[in-house]
Amino acid sequence: MPERPTVAFFVTCLVDLMRPAVGFAAVKLLEEADCDVVVPAAQTCCGQPAYNSGDSKDAAAVARSVIETFEGFDYVVIPSGSCGGTIKVHYPELFADDAAMAPRAEALAAKTFELTTFLVEVLGLKSIAQRYEGIAAYHDSCSGLRELGIKSAPRQLLSGVEGLEVRDMDLAETCCGFGGLFCVKYPDISEKMVDAKADAIVASGADTLLGGDLGCLLNMAGRLHRRGASVRTRHVAEILAGTTDTVPPIGEASKG
Repeated sequence: MPERPTVAFFVTCLVDLMRPAVGFAAVKLLEEADCDVVVPAAQTCCGQPAYNSGDSKDAAAVARSVIETFEGFDYVVIPSGSCGGTIKVHYPELFADDAAMAPRAEALAAKTFELTTFLVEVLGLKSIAQRYEGIAAYHDSCSGLRELGIKSAPRQLLSGVEGLEVRDMDLAETCCGFGGLFCVKYPDISEKMVDAKADAIVASGADTLLGGDLGCLLNMAGRLHRRGASVRTRHVAEILAGTTDTVPPIGEASKG
């Protein structure tokens, strides 16, 4: 690894449009970990919606653009297991039969990491000293857990946060019902899934819900809010970067 690696930050569509604070928190963490961070202006969607819909042609077109934009950096870091899984797992699948693009897709996949995994497994951080008063339940998102194996890294980093207790909850590894286009295609099933998740979060006694995928967090925060549950929802990057005083929890409007 270079002494001071150049990291290209992949913002993701949801972070860009719905929660820029997650992106700023992630960049803060990377810079404090002695990385040179670049946010390429030419970046677009990773192509996941097209890929999940079976539209391989358009997904491949988007993937080519992403590869061209990001392949010149030491690492690519993403605050999302689902977008990370698309680049790291599915790009090589998209170009498996393309002799020219396959090695480029493989090379990008090899240096692409979800945020907490990069901090722990590449940079070697054991914990991050911050303070947050609360009891948190942690949601393991489907793509992050099953495609990238993200489980211990966020919990390890959170262990250094003073005042924070992270509790295991029932259904921690169960889908929240978002699933990208799944919640659009099967809204009745999705609603039952997020209700079960909300029940488990409330039953855990946590006052804070944490996770690493904004889509999941938006879905669960919305359901918890509509049910009147007193649970704050945060992306793990916001806790680790100590930026929770600057923006309200996910799903809650600013008071000032």
